[in-house]
Parts: sequence; C-alpha cells; structure tokens
Amino acid sequence: MVLAGGLSTRLYPLTLKLPKPLVPVLDRPVVAHVLDYVRRVGVDDIAINIHYFSDAVRGFIGDGSAWNARVTYLHETELMGSAGAVKQLAARFTETFVVIGCDDVTTLDLQAAVEFHRARRAMATIVLTRADDVSQYGVVVTDEDGRIRSFQEKPAPGTELSKLVNTGVYIFEPGVLEHIPANTFYDFGKQVFPHLLRSQERFFGMVQDAYWCDIGTPSEYRRVHRDALEGRVKLTPSEGAVARDGVLIGRDTSVAADATVIGPSCIGHGVIVEAGATVDRSIIWSGARIRAGARVTDAVIGNGVVVEPGASIRGGEHAAASAARGA
Repeated sequence: MVLAGGLSTRLYPLTLKLPKPLVPVLDRPVVAHVLDYVRRVGVDDIAINIHYFSDAVRGFIGDGSAWNARVTYLHETELMGSAGAVKQLAARFTETFVVIGCDDVTTLDLQAAVEFHRARRAMATIVLTRADDVSQYGVVVTDEDGRIRSFQEKPAPGTELSKLVNTGVYIFEPGVLEHIPANTFYDFGKQVFPHLLRSQERFFGMVQDAYWCDIGTPSEYRRVHRDALEGRVKLTPSEGAVARDGVLIGRDTSVAADATVIGPSCIGHGVIVEAGATVDRSIIWSGARIRAGARVTDAVIGNGVVVEPGASIRGGEHAAASAARGA
C-alpha cells in the first residue's frame, strides 16, 4: 500500500494546489518513482489512499497499466491516519504486505527486507537506515538481532540514542491489523508501534545502507534533485527530458542562448527562461517563466509562476514569493 493522502504542509506554499504524490522529482511526479521502485521488486498489486486533489492523483496513475500493475484506490473523504487508512482495506491484506509513503525515494532492497521479516517470524518490520544527523527523523533503538526496543522522535543533536532512522517502509503480517481500531484516526508511529512494543509482539528493524530520501521538506526535496543530477541515485526523468552536466531540461522548454543555467538544476517542461536570466542550483516547475535578466538561486519555483524581469529569487523563497512579482 502506498500512503498518498497527506496534505504535504511542509512544502507549502508549493503544494497549496498540488497533491503530494504529484510533486515533481526530475520533472516527473514523485509517486511515479515510488511505483517504479515497487515494480522493480515484483510488486504488481498496489493500493493507494487518496484525499487531497484526489481526481488529479487518480488521473495521473490510472489503473496502473502504465506500470504493468493493478492499482486500486481508497478515497478518504476524511483522513484517518497512516494506520487508519490501512485498516480500511483490511480485507485486502491476507498475507505479508508492504506499506510505503508516496514521498519515499529509495533504493532499499525490499525483497531482502521481506526475507529478513519472514526469517524472524516477525509481526512487523521497519526498514532502517543510518544518518549522521538524526535530529529531523524518528530514531529507532534495536538489540543485536534487530528486535526493536524503543523509539526517539527528532532528538536534539547529541541526545540521540541511535543513528538508525525510520524510513517509513514497513513489512507487516495481517495480524498487525488487530492492533488498529476501526473507524478511528490512528497512526503507525505514534500509536501502533508503541502498542506493539507494549504487547511484546515480534517487532524488528532491518538496517540497510541504501539510498533513502523523504522529499517532504524543502531541504530534502532539493537534496534528492542534487543526488539524482549528480549521479548518487538513478531515477527516471520525465519523457522527453534531457540531462547533461548536472542540468535537466524538460520537453517543450525554451532556454535563451544567453541565459545561464548552473547545475544542479532541474527545469521542468514548458518553461521559458528568457535572455540574460540565470537559474542557479534551482528547481523550476512546469510552465514557469523566468523573465529577462531575472536570477533564481537555490530556490524552488512553482508551476506557472512568472519571475519578473530583473527580479532576484534566493533560497527560502518559493512560489508565493515569486508569484507576488506577477504570476
């Protein structure tokens, strides 16, 4: 199951009119990369919960045939939390199943994680990875054989009990559903996992040294682009895009001969970069226009935004700031 119902408030104002699954990574909706990932390991039966701009998400993914998969939807008129969403589809999960967020860009070995889970006869397994700075993550403490002993949420630097972080990739047995009440807002991290510990269920964490990025914050969203454009992770860009020297240019995009684009930068489809403009280490979403002499540095510019002639947009300013100059 792909969890795709959230509002992505951490990326506001960019996502005020765009659902999280459709946030572009290399000019392609992030959910497309997630579906690529699960298909590579052989998963072809996928459920997705949708809520915010649900028609747009359904319109992009369709029935899953573009990925040679069967995709079904849970349309939540009221969000019920990560675990609450899964509970609503309990009848679907009659054997070992996987839950992943639609904003998880990763190369984690999912098949190895499932084998680890089964070898330990686990009720639940969290795939973990190591991070130098864990202050923005959920930290997990395990014993030597991987059994989870405790959690620590976003610890201040120097207070962390572990360098292992929760990737949001979970393997479950159907029995985990018995720990989730029906028709109740319920969250895996805040409610289900502490309950599994209290109940002394077989609950494990598998550590993998693989690429993982949750694109749900501006800094991580920009990091995944740097990593992809500089070759640290391989992702499929949008159809018709051209990537070279750390710069991706989408289809039907016009960059003036005397404009400057400095990588790593991603310029989406249908963008116009006018004469004398500079795009420096930035991400420009589709349909935007960077007018003559404007400069965009370390920033993300939203769909259809116009950066006025001579304007300067610097990191921390997103769509709302640039739109104020005339979208």
